Amino acid sequence: MGHGNWSNRDWEAYAASAVHGRSRAELFGARGMDAAYDPARIAFRESRDSAENPESTPIIIGVDVTGSMGMLAEQLVVRGLNETFTALLDRRPVSDPHVLAMAIGDAFYDRAPLQVTQFEADLRIIEQLRQLWLEGGGGGNDGESYCLAHAFAGLKTVHDAAEKRGGKGFLFTVGDEPVLDGVERDQLAGILGVDARRGLSGREAVRLASAGYEVFHIIVDGSYAARNMKRVRASWEAILPGRVIHLPDPARLAETIVAAIERTVGRTAACGAAGGGAARASGLVPAALRRLPWMARA
Repeated sequence: MGHGNWSNRDWEAYAASAVHGRSRAELFGARGMDAAYDPARIAFRESRDSAENPESTPIIIGVDVTGSMGMLAEQLVVRGLNETFTALLDRRPVSDPHVLAMAIGDAFYDRAPLQVTQFEADLRIIEQLRQLWLEGGGGGNDGESYCLAHAFAGLKTVHDAAEKRGGKGFLFTVGDEPVLDGVERDQLAGILGVDARRGLSGREAVRLASAGYEVFHIIVDGSYAARNMKRVRASWEAILPGRVIHLPDPARLAETIVAAIERTVGRTAACGAAGGGAARASGLVPAALRRLPWMARA
């Protein structure tokens, strides 16, 4: 998948008729998981080159949809995906972006702890994102099952960026709770439809995803993180060291994702003599990114 191209004109027309002024309940009407987004029923999600997108780059954005974190999916629909596509196409840190969205919950408590769209390059990603079920669950187990996203990316996605060009895509998970460490064997079978001899640790899940993606986690200031930031960060640093971003303002999610991609491919470093320093000083690169070790090396 991944045909078509993002158009700001198409977005404005769609948003005027179907997004602006709508409540979260109106934007997301699903009352259960659609079989089309059930990871157990999905063999593979594919990001393939096409005449419209000859050098595709897969980008996965997985957001926590438990409790109050449903606002992250709403943020993506209302403005985030348009801002992300517009910035990627204007600044071109990577070629021909294909975006796949995930809704992430809790494998121990939720009926739909992971839902997965197709890779798309136009408004179809918004329409699919709106069809995901914001279950709003989660449990009192001090974490969410973000590693399901890593396992799915590693086991059930394929892309031409790797197969034809030996490159990687990008995977961002976003939420406010600690990461539950790994995926149990029965969860791999029941949620992802993968028959394995044993479960995965968190590090193993990240390692699987990292074969095809540059992997990051963005901590947003939800109610849990606001009270327990050290605990949240420590859980993530244990499995994804140096790739954890604290973002106090969720409204800057799109900017943070694009800045992380730019920094990873070296765009800002490459244009340093021509104004990269000014861009950094102006706030183009959020402070949360500048503090990271991998940012310092760019």
